[in-house]
Amino acid sequence: MADVKAKLSAYLDASAKGPVVVTRNGKAVAVLVGVRDDDELERLILAHSPKLNAILDAAERRISEGKGISHEEFWKRVAASKRPRETNGSGKKVKTNRRK
Repeated sequence: MADVKAKLSAYLDASAKGPVVVTRNGKAVAVLVGVRDDDELERLILAHSPKLNAILDAAERRISEGKGISHEEFWKRVAASKRPRETNGSGKKVKTNRRK
């Protein structure tokens, strides 16, 4: 750890070539991983997101129980959610069940 603090710049340079394991008292406590762009950073963060993993696990369970929707139905619902909603005259949006 002390070495990392003293030579952080060198460790960051090394992380561009591959993961760098940081130890404290001989035990691994962290890994420095270089990233090339924001997309890679986002993928790395999401891969370790407990909330996203819980969502994916729940979705996988629903699908295995036969409660999923088809690929086609998914995209229909996405398209429907992007359509402008109608207003009720007072300027408030009203949810409609229109389908194309």
